Formats: sequence, C-alpha cells, structure tokens
Amino acid sequence: MKYLDHLEEWLIASLMAAATLIIFFAVLHRYASGYQIPLLQNWLLSLNLSWAQELCIYLFVWMAKFGAAYGVRSGIHVGVDVIVNRLEPRYQKAFVLFALFSGAVFTGIVATLGGRFVWQMAHTDQTSPDLEAPMWIVYLAIPLGTSLMCFRFLQVAWTFIRTGEVPHHDVGHVEGLDEELKGEPA
Repeated sequence: MKYLDHLEEWLIASLMAAATLIIFFAVLHRYASGYQIPLLQNWLLSLNLSWAQELCIYLFVWMAKFGAAYGVRSGIHVGVDVIVNRLEPRYQKAFVLFALFSGAVFTGIVATLGGRFVWQMAHTDQTSPDLEAPMWIVYLAIPLGTSLMCFRFLQVAWTFIRTGEVPHHDVGHVEGLDEELKGEPA
C-alpha cells in the first residue's frame, strides 16, 4: 500500500506543479511579448501558447480526482459528523460504516459509469479543441480517480472495523493554532 500512497502523492504534486509552471510561463509570455525588444518580441510572438489554458484545466481536473481519493485516505475530505458525534457510542459505529460504505457505493457507481463513458468515447474521433488530444484520455480521470476513491473508502472502512479509528486531519499541530482557536493569544 505504501507504493500506492506514494504514487498518489507524487501524481497529485506533479500535476499541480506542471499546471503552475505552465500558467506561470503563459502569463510571462503574454506580458513579455509586449516589450519592444525586436528579437525577443519576434521570438515570443512566434510561440503559440493557446493550448496552455486547456492543458491546465485538464491537469487540475486530474489533480482534483486523485486529490479527492487522497482526502478520503488522510481524513481531509469533506465529512459531516455533527449528528454522528451526538449519537450514543453504540450507534456511532453503524452510522460511520453506513457513511463509508455509501461513499464506496457512490464512487463505485460513478467509476463504472465513467469507465463505460470512456470506453464509448474511445470509439469516436473526438479531440480537444486546442491540444487535439483524444477526449477519452482526458475523461479517463473519471474512472481512474473515482476507482481509487472507492478503494480508499473501503480501505478506511476496513481500518475502522479493525481498529475503530478513522483518519482525521488535525490542524492542531500548527504552532499557536490551538490557542488561536480557543481565543487565546498565541
């Protein structure tokens, strides 16, 4: 599992870094090409970066799909547990398992339907407008990312059954944040 965890983290960080660099260079290109430096301006104007925005959108979509799976694994995914925390302890376990298995079923359905959609899309000649990439590759983020998210829900449920613990993101480790949240000066 550690290899999958590291692959997931590496993929998210790489997609985010690539999108950030592409946006940075596209903006730099836009402003630098306005300077009246003959050779530089001619060279910059000869570059076509019309594909940059489309690629960044696709990179962020992929990053968000895999980031949601990471969120389930690490406990930072959005969860509403106000009602569960007010229940008697004997009912809490059942509600937590119901929520985890509901997440797994939902993401399993989305992954299956996404896979069928990608399969159908692969048999068309549809390409993206600027990159001219096959659209099935773009949409492959849906079944891959959502399948991983389904796996993570099942993984968290299995851990909860064995240990009674679910991952939770604790921001209290940030220096001074505990006191700040309590209203005390840091």
